[in-house]
Amino acid sequence: KSDTPEREDCLNDFYQTWKGDLLVVGKWLGLQAGVPKTSTLDDVKALLEHESFNLANPNNVYSVIGGFCLGNPYGFHSRKNESYEFLADQVLALDKINAQVAARMVSGFTKWRQYDEERQGLLRAQLERLKGTAGLSKNTFEIVAKALTDTA
Repeated sequence: KSDTPEREDCLNDFYQTWKGDLLVVGKWLGLQAGVPKTSTLDDVKALLEHESFNLANPNNVYSVIGGFCLGNPYGFHSRKNESYEFLADQVLALDKINAQVAARMVSGFTKWRQYDEERQGLLRAQLERLKGTAGLSKNTFEIVAKALTDTA
């Protein structure tokens, strides 16, 4: 079982020891985002509020949001629409800060046709939501539009 007081103690002790090393902290963030369990989305949301996380830091984004949405298929797809809405929300927030990073995070949606019908509909709805957002950057819009029109 991965949700134990001992786990939290170990993670906190590790962070206290290594918080001065940004590369190690990035791995520490990514490790937590990559745990394949249904409650990982809750952990990821908590990590977004952690003192070591900064949405303007691309490495933080790749470790936490990318680690969850792109590198943890079980965690990402187990909560279906809640996770998909989360990713779309993060893409919209990132698009205002760093459009290239936002466009990269959209790749969590680009293979939407490979999933079952229910997930396809939910993923497509988030792509449509992104596409319909006024002021979306050219980078992000292009990836979203391509994902919606590609048939493969």
